[in-house]
Amino acid sequence: MPRSNHYTGVAGHSDASGVQSVQAGVLLVNLGTPTAPTAKAVRPYLAEFLGDSRVIDYPRWLWWLILHGVILRIRPARSAHAYARIWTEQGSPLRFGSEALAAGLQAELDRQQPGTLRVALAMRYGEPSVAHTIEQLQREGVRRLLVLPLYPQYSATSTGSVIDAVADTFKRLRWPPELRLVNDYHDDPRHIDALATSIERWWATNGRGDKLLLSFHGIPERYVQLGDPYFDQCQTTARLLRERLHINADDMFVSFQSRVGREPWLQPYTDTSVRQLAAEGVKKLDVACPGFAVDCLETLEEIAMQNREFFLAAGGETLRYIPALNDSAEQVRSLAALVRRHVRGWPESIA
Repeated sequence: MPRSNHYTGVAGHSDASGVQSVQAGVLLVNLGTPTAPTAKAVRPYLAEFLGDSRVIDYPRWLWWLILHGVILRIRPARSAHAYARIWTEQGSPLRFGSEALAAGLQAELDRQQPGTLRVALAMRYGEPSVAHTIEQLQREGVRRLLVLPLYPQYSATSTGSVIDAVADTFKRLRWPPELRLVNDYHDDPRHIDALATSIERWWATNGRGDKLLLSFHGIPERYVQLGDPYFDQCQTTARLLRERLHINADDMFVSFQSRVGREPWLQPYTDTSVRQLAAEGVKKLDVACPGFAVDCLETLEEIAMQNREFFLAAGGETLRYIPALNDSAEQVRSLAALVRRHVRGWPESIA
């Protein structure tokens, strides 16, 4: 009996040479965002995100009961309220910020070598999906693909999950393109310099606070004990940035935010740290988030709003959030150099 064709692909377009000049693509992948700041829009986004076993690795049957029986009944409304606080006329800051970064990277690569690399953006959760974007790139003639997750530090919960999504997509393609992946860029000199330049420029305009706090997204401590390199890579980023900024160790601190659930996460916690610093007499606190390429809910609402309130309530006078690199020239140039290094050896690379 005939076998069912479970592959997708580019029937009639499997050989795009002679039709498309661009044969290599760069896929930027960010976390994702709901389509609107409403509980109805947040619920499916959270279901996809929290349903990923890379993010929450509890036994599936148990986590399904918790997720669908409790969390998705309560959290969408709460999260929607948080999203509403940062939503703009352009929509989600993470979405339009990531799109601007992708456009800037495309322009920079075209400036260096016109028409050789096609840049596209996907979201790990929500739209545009990894699968849809890769299939569209294939239809456009891309036969070599570099995947660049917008997570400077590797974690199985973030970059690892992107790799899963890419692998799942490739399993469905009849003729997948050649593949390369950027695992992390936490200690890339150009990236560190971009972070430092951004902070120095912000200080030049706004003055310098009493202390600088670097807040990274947290993960459960258990994940690190199982071999996740995330904690060490965050510490390396912080050390290199402190050295580049010429800051004394007593003037810069590292913390971890966004914990959920009851098990221990990476410490010290950001909300605890800002309260402690205020109690110790710090009046003006600057906070940067070097683990986020683009501003999002975790930086604009959790840090710039929630943790500012915690700091003030504990006796501090002002907490100033230093924006993410976003589509700044420094980040665009550092990512362009990263891309060029990883596509070396392909026909599209600069000799």
